[in-house]
This record gives sequence, structure tokens and C-alpha cells, in this order.
Amino acid sequence: MERGLVVAERTDEHRALLREAGEHANGANAELVLLRLMTEAEYETDAETLASIGSVENVSYDSRAVLDAAANDLQEMARDVLPENVGVDIVAKATDEDDIATAVLDTVADHDCDHVFVLGRHRSPAGKALFGDVAQRIVLDFDGYVTLNTG
Repeated sequence: MERGLVVAERTDEHRALLREAGEHANGANAELVLLRLMTEAEYETDAETLASIGSVENVSYDSRAVLDAAANDLQEMARDVLPENVGVDIVAKATDEDDIATAVLDTVADHDCDHVFVLGRHRSPAGKALFGDVAQRIVLDFDGYVTLNTG
């Protein structure tokens, strides 16, 4: 592994995934790219919250502020969890809920990652067939190593 991508949020499960990715990166002398994906709905909700805070504080937040806040959260988590010698890039994006796997794979390509760390969830085969599975699509469509944790 030279550069791994970790799809992360601020949850205990993602913290454990990041810790595992950090151990791999440390052992391989590799870098990590941390990706925080927000659905458009999450983005809009956070933007509305920032706008209301801004009106109280008499400050204006631009559209990038929501993604910057998400990136700052990941940076803080990385400082808490990762070994100091692991290089980290932070990426935050908003995407349509149906395009999450595509956004992950695009980020992998943009940053030349050769390993993906992603959190999956337990689903029945029928559930996967009906609703799809982001982790499954990443595993099938990525031409590299994938570490899949299920929480």
C-alpha cells in the first residue's frame, strides 16, 4: 500500500476503521486520504444550521463552510487516532445519495489510491438486491485492495 483512502465519519465505528487504516499505513510507510461524504440532504441541513448561527452572530458563511467544517472534524479525529508519522490528506464532498460509491471511486482515482478502507453494514441478500450496497459496489468496482469492516 502506498496510499489508502478511508471513508470516514465521526462515529466510533469509523474511528476504529481509521485506527486500523493507520496501522496499515504506518507499517507500509504509506499515506492516507480521509474522505467525508455528505448526502445533499445532510449538506443542506448543515448549511441551514450555519446560516442560522451566522444570522445570530452577524457573520456570513459561504457554501464551502459546511464542507470545511466536515474536513476539520476529520482532521481532529485523525490527530486523535493516527500515528504521527502517517501523512494525511482530507477531502470533503457533497453527493447525491445514489452516487456515494461513484464519489468514493472518483476520489480514489483522483488521489491515486491503491487501497480503500470502508465501513459496511450487515444486510440480507434480499436487502442488497433491493436497496443496493455501497460497500459491495466499491469491492466489485475497485481494482485494488479493499478492507471492509462491518462495525
